[in-house]
Amino acid sequence: MDMSINFPHLGIYLEHVGRSISIGGFQIYFYGMIIGFGIIMGVLIAQWQAKRTGQDPETYLDLAMIAVILSIIGARVYYVIFAWDMYKDNLLDIFNIRKGGLAIYGGVLTAIITVYVFARVKKLSFGLLLDTAGLGLVLGQVIGRWGNFFNREAFGGYTDSLLAMQLPVSAVRSSDISADLAAHIMNVGGIDYIQVHPTFLYESLWNLCLLIFLIWYSNRKKFNGEVFLLYLFGYGIGRFWIEGLRTDQLILFGTGLPVSQLLAAVMAVAAAAIILLGRKKAASVSSQETNKAEKSE
Repeated sequence: MDMSINFPHLGIYLEHVGRSISIGGFQIYFYGMIIGFGIIMGVLIAQWQAKRTGQDPETYLDLAMIAVILSIIGARVYYVIFAWDMYKDNLLDIFNIRKGGLAIYGGVLTAIITVYVFARVKKLSFGLLLDTAGLGLVLGQVIGRWGNFFNREAFGGYTDSLLAMQLPVSAVRSSDISADLAAHIMNVGGIDYIQVHPTFLYESLWNLCLLIFLIWYSNRKKFNGEVFLLYLFGYGIGRFWIEGLRTDQLILFGTGLPVSQLLAAVMAVAAAAIILLGRKKAASVSSQETNKAEKSE
């Protein structure tokens, strides 16, 4: 198996990009290491935001210890459900996440439920917890997407654009090679390559821009929960576009529709509607408080 990854139009040629390192005969995959690093950085930025907004940073360490484990389980369960054909003949593979197979939507849904229960038990603001922890989620996605780079997965169809990425055919799953990609296979130095959209990179950069915007907006929000809703809106728009480029889409049973693209559209629309309602309610409350203050004078 050839282990090279190239970005020919950028003049970047990586001759050997491994998937793992071996310690004492045990293989540790870069995918897992990157996900772990993303989680750590996510907790740190959530604690930074907590301190910045007058909250107790330790609250988010306590939340992370519960939410991270449950969210990984949720992300795996979601992926397995919609990729059941890959696991039905070897059920033990369901428990092997070292090679990938985590769906962010399953993780996000699980995280929201976990935060809600945590808020009720600790008697804290659900919306404020989401706003703060949400920044950690976005940063985790920015970093975590690079796990797909090392796994040679989550890429798009054929392109000859500036950011086009070349992957050896021998290094990717045959099921991810679409008919269009197969028609454009090229031989470079005796090695067959597919040339694809690096959708992992698109999503990582999109989320980085989204994170910067959310940090800036967090001091300007009109109500608790608005920052997280803006994340759902912004991520939904980006994911809808990027998912349309990918060749490894999870399909909704019997419909032929990509699950992630459908959910992205629903999420963006629902988030936008709730934001509008929330801002309207916040404006009404602010107006009432102003009127009361004027009358008391």
